Amino acid sequence: MISSKWNYLPLTSEQKRVEAQLATKFPNCPAISQLLVQRGIETWDEVQQFFHPSMSQMHDPFLMQDMHKAVKRLNDAMGLKEKIMVYGDYDVDGTTAVALVYKYLLNFYSNVEYYIPTRYEEGYGISMKSIDYAAEIGVKLVIVLDCGIKAIEEVEYAKEKGIDFIICDHHVPDDVLPDAVAILNPKLEGNPYPFKNLSGCGVGYKFMHAFTISNGITNLYDLESLLDLVAVSIAADIVPIMGENRVMAYFGLKRINSNPNIGLRSIIRICGLSNKEITISDVIFKIGPRINASGRMQSGREAVDLLVAKDMADAIEKGKNIDQYNKDRKELDKQITEEASKILENRGEIVAGKKPIVIYNKDWHKGIIGIVASRLTELYYKPSVVLTYSNGLATGSSRSVHGFDIYKAVESARDLLENFGGHTYAVGLSLKEENIPEFKRRFEQYVIENIGSEQLTPQIDVDCELDFSDITPEFVATLRLFNPFGPGNQKPVFVTRNVFDYGTSKLVGKTSEHIKLEIIDSKSSVVMNGIAFNMSEYFPYIHAHKPFEICYTIEENKRVASNNIQLQIKGIRIADEDVERRADS
Repeated sequence: MISSKWNYLPLTSEQKRVEAQLATKFPNCPAISQLLVQRGIETWDEVQQFFHPSMSQMHDPFLMQDMHKAVKRLNDAMGLKEKIMVYGDYDVDGTTAVALVYKYLLNFYSNVEYYIPTRYEEGYGISMKSIDYAAEIGVKLVIVLDCGIKAIEEVEYAKEKGIDFIICDHHVPDDVLPDAVAILNPKLEGNPYPFKNLSGCGVGYKFMHAFTISNGITNLYDLESLLDLVAVSIAADIVPIMGENRVMAYFGLKRINSNPNIGLRSIIRICGLSNKEITISDVIFKIGPRINASGRMQSGREAVDLLVAKDMADAIEKGKNIDQYNKDRKELDKQITEEASKILENRGEIVAGKKPIVIYNKDWHKGIIGIVASRLTELYYKPSVVLTYSNGLATGSSRSVHGFDIYKAVESARDLLENFGGHTYAVGLSLKEENIPEFKRRFEQYVIENIGSEQLTPQIDVDCELDFSDITPEFVATLRLFNPFGPGNQKPVFVTRNVFDYGTSKLVGKTSEHIKLEIIDSKSSVVMNGIAFNMSEYFPYIHAHKPFEICYTIEENKRVASNNIQLQIKGIRIADEDVERRADS
């Protein structure tokens, strides 16, 4: 396990000034004002908007470039009774987006169907096969979600067959764009839309909102009831939970916890989350992977079938199938990760330094390589590219470490690629098998020249220091208002120094690999409970009643009537080791 570097993030002089003003609003919880300022919140009005999200904080969808064109073409299609196809990627973001747009349009129009390409026969994005199918069944308009921004040839081919495209995407565009009727993508250069980090499903939601406005529909219940799907996409696609995403995630989670989509309800039951307050973390680690498993192991269409299901018995049956796919996926990704690690170790390629991981095995399962890339990045804390063979090409996924833009690294060798696309931390790519050695050389060179040494060490950003006496019911209640947590608003991490075993800490777990802590600090007699997963090596030191320090998040166990606070330990250090400090850039 790679040791993490702790970064304590001090406030700048200007932030201290703002923090002092906000602190007057939280006289009993001084750390709250510091946490707010660290998240860019500077005024009391901004605090109120942050703590109490409102749909009124959403931007006018017509601010997005091409929105008027997109709405007009959709309205024209309905007026002319044209057949409409809703098309999306096979991952969670794509399938939730297709389910949302399809379900909403069915409230007003019946001549609509959906299509999800197969990962293995058609691959990522818009396929020629899907265009041929659309032409065969008489489709005149295709609404594409979570892909399509680079589909220049495919859109041209569709135009020749009399099919128009509206592209709703959020991936990084190239300089040349497809000749679609409209392209809705907040990342387009010059797009005046104020919020750039929507998920693909979020772009679809904005499109449907604009459609609603254009038709004079003032009751938004049917649209806003679909925010549970948007919340799932936001969590699973790891987009920043700030701005509009925070608002949609907030109300989407409320929906998930009160009256979720029937398909989601079946997954919630299977996950054992029915009697629990579901969080973004639950969506990331339990709900999202199950929905994703459909596209990885079989067909992403099955995920949409589940999410648009109207009958609970049918949804439960579909949910069980998808849960089995997820179990199969877990076994396979464990096996392939172990194989990859052995290959790398046998080659002697896992060494100190800036060299990234590039590995190819033509027999690996295409649907799993993205997960394997993530696993290798976690294991070795290096940018990783994992490739397999599919449909005549080496096809792969890449994942990055914090702070390193792997999209630019892959783009540096774009002349060797047949296709690529993605985000700062995750990129999909395909290339001819004979180009792998040169791609590997150039990718490695780019990473070595551009990655910082500090980016090759896991980082724990510490928000502020607390004494155990600061962790009061009022503090915890106010901290709860920071939800939902995610990129851009990570769960606060605290440090407490001079901590001692209360005398009752013990090892737990099947192999005694975890520590169940009962600890006090040097400033009070408050006893705190904590859990330190996979940190048993520290137990002899702790058991000897020597001082240490911890960094942690604060968790609540609502099933416990009293003393329901537990510290989730992220790191332990003996007392004479200093926390690394750096200015917040």
